[in-house]
Amino acid sequence: MTLLGVEGIVKNYGGIQALRNCTMNFQEGAINGLIGPNGSGKTTLFNVMTGYETPDSGKVTFRGKDITNSTPDEVFAAGIGRTFQLTRIFPRLTVIENVHIAAQRKGLVAQMRQWSQPDERARALESLDFVGLTKLSREPAGSLSYGQQKLLEFAFIMVAEPKVMLLDEPAGGVNPTLLKHLGGRIKELNKTGVTFIIVEHDMEFVMGICDQVSVMHQGSALLEGKPEIVRNDPAVLEAYLGTDMTEVN
Repeated sequence: MTLLGVEGIVKNYGGIQALRNCTMNFQEGAINGLIGPNGSGKTTLFNVMTGYETPDSGKVTFRGKDITNSTPDEVFAAGIGRTFQLTRIFPRLTVIENVHIAAQRKGLVAQMRQWSQPDERARALESLDFVGLTKLSREPAGSLSYGQQKLLEFAFIMVAEPKVMLLDEPAGGVNPTLLKHLGGRIKELNKTGVTFIIVEHDMEFVMGICDQVSVMHQGSALLEGKPEIVRNDPAVLEAYLGTDMTEVN
């Protein structure tokens, strides 16, 4: 069943068409991969789906409801969380303070009113424990390694208990040990019913973790299927000019 989808999305920046009549569907309960060459429109699509960009035409739906013109806060409150290519944390605040801020975002005020201070703190610590950052809870977020900052951003989103998490290049700049840890957290959270959509250039990571993979090329959908089908498809290999994809065969 489709959880989050786009239909006929067009997005132009001046004379550049970033998205060309893009139609894609992401399945509920799955770990969905979204791949494509640089400049194919992946991050722009993420921005459109999460309210950071307004499409020139087309529609975004979540559980069948039109959310095309929703703000980022409205999208977040509806149950859609996301990370970014470059981590968006508060470097001067402690790790646990970052997670508290995530829970207090506009749109979650009603939820927060149900929490006493001890419960609020417990939820934050639970999220940090899940990603393995509990021992660093009192450290300034800016002192973490880049990989640890990626994990913090993951916890930052997770504390709001979203129904779907959009991860924009979670493997970028992350060492293999932390990446394996992050992959494990994604799989474990997915087992609880959280849907994932992952934009990533690390094909080994994508093919190893995703249930299905969608491919973008020149701003529109090229192919969708199981990882083993996608990585051997001639059209996909041509789009990548034989790079990256062949390394995982």
